[in-house]
Amino acid sequence: MHVLRKLEKIIIIMNHLDDFYLNQEEPIKGIFLALKEIILKQDTSITNSFKYGMPFFSYKGKMFCYLWMHKKLQQPYIGIVEGKHFEEAFLIQENRSRMKIMMFDVHEDLPLEQIEAIIQKAINLYKTGIVKI
Repeated sequence: MHVLRKLEKIIIIMNHLDDFYLNQEEPIKGIFLALKEIILKQDTSITNSFKYGMPFFSYKGKMFCYLWMHKKLQQPYIGIVEGKHFEEAFLIQENRSRMKIMMFDVHEDLPLEQIEAIIQKAINLYKTGIVKI
């Protein structure tokens, strides 16, 4: 019975996650789906789940980034959980103490190399032990 409840919970979470991506309007939907694929391809230990009403990505169970929309600017972004460790000028801190965001213009191509470099840098915080897993 316990295993069945756990399985049901996983199915519900996955449905919320799928719904999040599918319920976005274009071009946001395409951007979020592309970002999801880019992030997941960076390491086999990365998983995607639905937490706090948004897609979160974890490395070996530790949340390291998420996808969301900037409320004022209406631009999609990747939020880097441990962004305080990053000095890149294109990452924005705003009023966050720990996280920084990387925003994307919906009218421009995604900067693939820049995204991959930031995701790898975020993963390396965990791999090197700077952030404990």
